[in-house]
Amino acid sequence: MPTPGMPDELKRRLGVPDAVLIGLGSMIGAGIFAALAPAARAAGSGLLVALALAAVVAYCNATSSARLAALYPASGGTYVYGRERLGAFWGYVAGWAFLVGKTASCAAMALTVGTYVWPGQAHAVAVAAVVALTAVNYTGVQKSALLTRVIVSVVLAVLAALVVVSLASATGDTSRLSAGSDLTFGGVLQAAALLFFAFAGYARIATLGEEVRDPARTIPRAIPIALGITLAVYAAVSVSVLLVLGPDGLAEAGAPLTEAARAAGADRLVPLVRVGAALAALGSLLALILGVSRTALAMARDGHLPRALAAVHPKFKVPHRAELLVGAVVATVAATADLRAAIGVSSFGVLAYYAVANASAWTLTPAEGRPARIIPVIGLAGCLALAFALPAAAVLTGAAVLLAGAALYGLRRRPTA
Repeated sequence: MPTPGMPDELKRRLGVPDAVLIGLGSMIGAGIFAALAPAARAAGSGLLVALALAAVVAYCNATSSARLAALYPASGGTYVYGRERLGAFWGYVAGWAFLVGKTASCAAMALTVGTYVWPGQAHAVAVAAVVALTAVNYTGVQKSALLTRVIVSVVLAVLAALVVVSLASATGDTSRLSAGSDLTFGGVLQAAALLFFAFAGYARIATLGEEVRDPARTIPRAIPIALGITLAVYAAVSVSVLLVLGPDGLAEAGAPLTEAARAAGADRLVPLVRVGAALAALGSLLALILGVSRTALAMARDGHLPRALAAVHPKFKVPHRAELLVGAVVATVAATADLRAAIGVSSFGVLAYYAVANASAWTLTPAEGRPARIIPVIGLAGCLALAFALPAAAVLTGAAVLLAGAALYGLRRRPTA
């Protein structure tokens, strides 16, 4: 932990509105534009059931994270909680899972920008987006929050317009919202895991614990507000898209929200939806880079990563070396990775991260603000169930990367002769 007043301490600048907006910028991102189609392929007519299941797990995770973040308002999120409540190894596992999962998320967001802006040069655009947003984060978290506010406002306006035209369209059919015979438990679980990818942004608020004012009050308020707004938006968009496309049409859609606009007879809205998708992915990427660099900072302070990454810029008060390294790694992955593979690995890593958060919350006492016992129980069980419901390739890759991280931890801790 940094010593108050020392040069490596981050400056507390963010209040509740900025913290909420950073969470919204992470959650209302590429997920709502890209995750609906693969989720519909997995769940069929059970898409709304899967959305509800993902929301329940997200709520439990958010509640556990909020109580822990209020008690430990330092950069690092569940890395800090796991270390303090369960021991150094579990804190390390959480931090490693977060870095791996969210690096993959960053790459996925960047590739989504490229796909919407210039499909023929998606990788090049993705790298350019990473470089630009790393530069924004480098100059200070306040500027990042300001840019996030603009992006979230535009994206919400675009989504609202799509919901209105879809609900008003003559092509809408309420029978498409009903669950059919294609609904299976395994399909709903996998769809919920894919949709959870779009909910996970509230972690960005917790990882900014060292940069919010009055964290004991700000973080527990900001996380549920951001999650509640996101759930309302996702539910409205999912219902409206199902009304005009149906589960089968949504499952086959390459760009589901633009195709929903066309099906609703609103061709003029299509370019705006494309712009909204690109901006949403940029907003997510901005906040994701912010969160990954703060976890890298916390792990570097404890010696799990090179200590040089713990440096804080004397002028901008940001972990500038960690941000530059994260930007370089994400740019490399975005230049070479496949979008679907990145999303799968990201989901597995993020769910492992929240499993540690819920296990940590279980250890809290009533005096420390412990949530109702059922919250971390459902959260932990839900995270594990969703993680192993993902496609086999994602599970195997994610598990292999986590085991490799655990092996590195063991080798580093092994006594030397």
